[in-house]
Amino acid sequence: MDRSKFCGCKGVRTCLLCEEKYGLKENQNSITDLVKSVEPFTYCIYCNKVYPGWNEYEYLNHPHHSSDGSYRVTGVYVLPDFISDDEERQLIHDLDSLPWDISQSGRRKQNFGPACNFKKRKVKAGTFRGFPITTKYVQDKFADIPLLEKYKTIEQCSLEYDPSRGASIDPHIDDCWVWGERIVTVNLLADSVLTLTKYKGSRDRYNLNLAPDSFSEIEDIAVRIPMPRKSLVVLYGEARYKWEHCVLRDDIKSRRVCLAYREFTHPYLPDGEHEKEGELILKIAENFWS
Repeated sequence: MDRSKFCGCKGVRTCLLCEEKYGLKENQNSITDLVKSVEPFTYCIYCNKVYPGWNEYEYLNHPHHSSDGSYRVTGVYVLPDFISDDEERQLIHDLDSLPWDISQSGRRKQNFGPACNFKKRKVKAGTFRGFPITTKYVQDKFADIPLLEKYKTIEQCSLEYDPSRGASIDPHIDDCWVWGERIVTVNLLADSVLTLTKYKGSRDRYNLNLAPDSFSEIEDIAVRIPMPRKSLVVLYGEARYKWEHCVLRDDIKSRRVCLAYREFTHPYLPDGEHEKEGELILKIAENFWS
């Protein structure tokens, strides 16, 4: 059943709108059950350790946690108050002045980036002409983060999560064919949670066979990563390639907007195998329009 024009959902993905209209089974139930079938831990953004339990606000107890951190999860960086209240207010105003498109699982989106065909591994500029000038300062602030040294944004995507639509995003790993090492998110309007679960599938999926494979084995648990309002979140290394990440419907309590940023994987950068294909897109990505 093609619901793409009605609510944006396709395949097994559902939102509250199509569940009610078509009497569909809620896809998020099975995902939430899967997540809760393994032992949950919560990540502390200050000591980079995980602690038993489902409470995403465990980090507020730092350094007086109720138990010893079981172990570290590498490849997660969370910076609270990356932007100010005034910056957030203006940013939301400016984003809402631009058109929103419906997307899957109850989300809306604004996509600024190249056209990617993931099945054929083809990327082209398409209609990409750069990014809104009103968001430029967010990318400029990346220069103050050592982890984001030489980060060159080639896609910026606004994603809106609305609880009235049952918004969520299924467990996944960002495709490794085109997107590079660092997965960047700026979280706006509401606290939320990014839930990590161990990836158990083939390395052919998500083109993981193109990614590094030098990480140690990870535990079969769920890790809850708090995303405070106005924070910057970066996944890289082990968290980027060994875990699937998702946002559960239950974790969207009020309107949440995030800005998701992606960089090219190495073959599309200078001296890479596909340097010529990436060159034009990198040039366009330097443009900010009003």
